[in-house]
Amino acid sequence: MNIKKLIDSLDLIYYEYNPKTNIIKVDNSYSNFHTQREFTKITFYLSKKHIKFDVLGDKSILVNSKNSIPCKIKRAYKSFVEDLKNKNKNIYVLSNKKVKWAKNIPLFEIKYIKKDIYLDNYDALIFTSKSAINSINSFNKDWKKLPSYVISYQSAKLVKSLNGNLKFIGKEKHGDKFALEIAEELKGKRVLYLRGEKVISDLVNILNSKGVTCEEISIYENNYKKPDKNISLPKNSKIIFSSPSTIEYFLKNFKWKDTYHAISIGNTTAKHFPDYIKPIIADDTSIEACVQKAVEIDS
Repeated sequence: MNIKKLIDSLDLIYYEYNPKTNIIKVDNSYSNFHTQREFTKITFYLSKKHIKFDVLGDKSILVNSKNSIPCKIKRAYKSFVEDLKNKNKNIYVLSNKKVKWAKNIPLFEIKYIKKDIYLDNYDALIFTSKSAINSINSFNKDWKKLPSYVISYQSAKLVKSLNGNLKFIGKEKHGDKFALEIAEELKGKRVLYLRGEKVISDLVNILNSKGVTCEEISIYENNYKKPDKNISLPKNSKIIFSSPSTIEYFLKNFKWKDTYHAISIGNTTAKHFPDYIKPIIADDTSIEACVQKAVEIDS
């Protein structure tokens, strides 16, 4: 049985299969009706296909596992050793987002910008960031009535958890390619792109050139935040950059050393590094994926 093919067929959002570990990992940032529903769907289908599995402490699912007591003890010990090893790797996230094995150096803060938006004028909404979703949700709940087209699974999780109307999840990670993905379906419609103040992609122009009436409104800003105290990063630190702004903010405070490792959340951010920094790109556009990539360095 091809486990990956089976899991992909379930159209999951909150669970993701990792073939390296044989674990269907749950995103513990969310705990709601949707995660429970996906858990039930996975375990039902695994049982139906007579595939052995074990439910781990965090509700992730280990596939093709041996469930004897010695095997469970061995897995628990292996997990303990892994935690002990990885928490000493000096992995840094440049925000206040808490991720296992990472330390935080908050270098920016998100400020929501309240706007009077008459959503009845639009057929759909476009989001390329979670911050835009959180912002509109803070001052206008009517956004949930409109179909949401989102660029990533991270944004999709938030839309679903807020009970929004999730219509489409992009497969491409860059705004320009995402625009091409949704252009045909949105052709002839009037849509609103809710975004931050700084935009890297040409999404709006691409959609308008393809017969979509696309407007844009900035509803949040990313502001630099100076660290509360002087911080000295040790050798071989792994630093995670989640946007071009985090590169700028980091280099305001720290001198880059050859022993450091830069982890980029995606190709767009990677293009904004100075020539003397060669980033490693994460496998997915999430902070968690960046931390996992950092863990793999020198493993």
